[in-house]
Amino acid sequence: MRTPVPVLALFVAAIVCTPLQAQDWPQKPVRIINPFAPGGGTDTFARPLAVKLGDELGRAVIIENMGGAGGTIGAANAARAGGDGYTWFMGAVHHTIAESFYPKLSYSLERDFIPVTLVASVPNVVVMHPKHKNIRSVKELVAFAKANPGALNYGSAGSGTTHHMTGELFKIATGIQLTHIPYKGAGPMMQDLLAGQVDLAFDGMGTSATQIKAGRLQPLAVTSTRRSALVPEVPTMHEAGFPGFDVTTWYALWAVKGTPAPILARFHEATVKVLKLPEIQSLWASQSAAAGGQSAEEFGRFVKSEIAKWAKVVKDSGAKIDG
Repeated sequence: MRTPVPVLALFVAAIVCTPLQAQDWPQKPVRIINPFAPGGGTDTFARPLAVKLGDELGRAVIIENMGGAGGTIGAANAARAGGDGYTWFMGAVHHTIAESFYPKLSYSLERDFIPVTLVASVPNVVVMHPKHKNIRSVKELVAFAKANPGALNYGSAGSGTTHHMTGELFKIATGIQLTHIPYKGAGPMMQDLLAGQVDLAFDGMGTSATQIKAGRLQPLAVTSTRRSALVPEVPTMHEAGFPGFDVTTWYALWAVKGTPAPILARFHEATVKVLKLPEIQSLWASQSAAAGGQSAEEFGRFVKSEIAKWAKVVKDSGAKIDG
């Protein structure tokens, strides 16, 4: 049976137009939703990345902050945006935690988003306000907390973030009591930490590095397996007496489900190219961050493994949304 001409014409047109989508895109500014408040670790990498992506794509790339609920409000908004190639999502490791931490998410990271690539990976660092002059190491922190149960609090970028879960892991490992204070992003948390309203934090190096160098925060240990080149004098948690304590904060890009494959390919290519720029590499290094840029497939496998990893941590720690 012969295919009707109108249907055949539409089929051919679809084939011809598909590769042209990437050539014609973008025709207007592109937005990347940052699901945290301005001034946090995600902003540290998202904003310079957006500037260079705009240069590469020939259209402005705008960062839109939507903080709240550990980054899940912004993620939910991104999931509802529709896959037209003009809305992208810059999430973080926190969103792999949220998959098991929040019992009633309105979205699924694996169902509603398409992995693009890792942008940056940063070690966390245990930092304290310098008002605690008698605490200059992890051992001194543990000793003080045991002698003064519940006297110390720690801030986080929100319930279910790595800042929160690292604190819960630390409590399990040491047997101490710390009160969790969640914020709508690392930026607001940092303001209160610097003001002395928060005692300590398990923060990403991206937001703490500048404050450490300025002497406004006292670093106790980094939570990665290796010391940070940015603060090489600060020991690892392993060196501080807690082997196997390894947590990093990473940031990454996702597309909204339904985004055309040619546009996905072009955006991925542009992102990888930008991440290789000397000025971006230098900026990332100044934050003790390793740049990403792997394939979408490789990043997708990594996301799946992180979801499984943090599901176990959430279960073992018994952490709840209210902190």
